[in-house]
Amino acid sequence: MIQPTKLLEVVSLREQVERALASRIVAGEFAPGAVLTVPTLAAEFGVSATPVREAMLNLARRGFLSPIRNRGFRVTEVSPDELHQLGEVRVLLEAPPMQQIAGRVPGDVAERLHVLADEIVQAAREQRFQDYLEADTAFHLSLLELTGNRHLVAVVRELRAQTRLIGLVKVAGTDALTQSSLEHEELLSLLIAGDGAAAEALMRRHIGHVEGVWSGRDEVG
Repeated sequence: MIQPTKLLEVVSLREQVERALASRIVAGEFAPGAVLTVPTLAAEFGVSATPVREAMLNLARRGFLSPIRNRGFRVTEVSPDELHQLGEVRVLLEAPPMQQIAGRVPGDVAERLHVLADEIVQAAREQRFQDYLEADTAFHLSLLELTGNRHLVAVVRELRAQTRLIGLVKVAGTDALTQSSLEHEELLSLLIAGDGAAAEALMRRHIGHVEGVWSGRDEVG
């Protein structure tokens, strides 16, 4: 049965199922090529078939799944080249703004970011992948919101939605995931201290994990 995550507001069953499935696909719990069926997932989540079918159809439109006639849905693959391109674009969009917002993090925002950074670390340690991914997304988008550029936030949100971290499950409970999680607090400390150059460099390294251990391969660089 679906259990609400710590960051999950009251939403429809369809959206809850979609979030849960997307998180499991992104994290690699459902590997590329795996076949998923509506009845099996409905039983697992403890809901009727309707919200599960709607969620899977929406995930198919988003490119996470592809329908298989009379069988269900197959988890789609993201090629290493596509993952590399997504990472490149994210670096171009997310790293330079660290210089812009350094020394300009309001106290209330910093407090919320500290909470999110702590949740990222705890969720990683407890292998709560949906909580981990939602807290991670909220942290990064909250930083970019400080630029005042809503279009930048929207584009990065979409890029993150397309990124697969299929190695996340494999590195769960390891030093690699813990160290990556701790980088959020380190980044926040640099921004509060006004060290934009160091914050930008850390963001570049942090996003590089997407092509490294989070993709199931060795770290890049």
